[in-house]
Amino acid sequence: MAIWQHLLLVWGVAALVMTVAWIAATRRENAGWVDVVWAGLMACAALYAGAFADGAATTRLLVAMFGGIWGARLCLHLMHRVLDEPEDGRYRHLREHWAGDRWRFLAMFQLQALFVVLFSVPLLAAASNPAPGPNPWQLAALVVWLVAVGGETLADRQLAAHRADPASRGRTCRRGLWAWSRHPNYFFEWTHWFAYVLLAVGSPLFWWSLAGPVLMLAFLYRVTGIPWTERQALRSRGDDYRRYQREVSPFVPWPPRRHHPK
Repeated sequence: MAIWQHLLLVWGVAALVMTVAWIAATRRENAGWVDVVWAGLMACAALYAGAFADGAATTRLLVAMFGGIWGARLCLHLMHRVLDEPEDGRYRHLREHWAGDRWRFLAMFQLQALFVVLFSVPLLAAASNPAPGPNPWQLAALVVWLVAVGGETLADRQLAAHRADPASRGRTCRRGLWAWSRHPNYFFEWTHWFAYVLLAVGSPLFWWSLAGPVLMLAFLYRVTGIPWTERQALRSRGDDYRRYQREVSPFVPWPPRRHHPK
């Protein structure tokens, strides 16, 4: 099956699931479910690529394992937040801005279905690699994946501990990795996509694997990631977050700058 046929099938399933998710989210008045479902669909896309692409068995197994575990962990983490907390401030702001227009939210959910298709491209590119394994590229991919998923998990736990502490209410998280990056979870999520680039070395679709880190960086920096998150942080935490912006790297973990009053 050609890659475009795989992607068409992924899009059809993702669009249907996102429509069901939109109906459920509308009833619960919590659009945060769009992120939960996106992560779950990405896990399913990785399993699909591992099962039905035409690459070597070892590579397909690694793609299924890497993407499946990464997506499932993120899905469960986000589900815990959606079930236990009020609707994310970013979506509450959209709800007010759109005056509760449910059709705009449907469009947002369907846009996320298209994002599933885009990020399935590097998964299929890697899973189409005919090179036998194990090999050094697969070992390097495993190291990158372990660092990325471990870092993202640690960042999420540090933020969760901050949010659970009543003394931290209204204050910006500076625990652990958050003292060195304003978005360490995003940084490690981006790093994770390089695992598929390494797995795709030798694949006839290698260049398509670069879509993962390139698109993720573009989305995080310009579309759904850092700009959207930071606007909400400024609305909710004001000067405390402005000081955080001056002192801490926006993305790549780096020692913080300290500004001392004159």
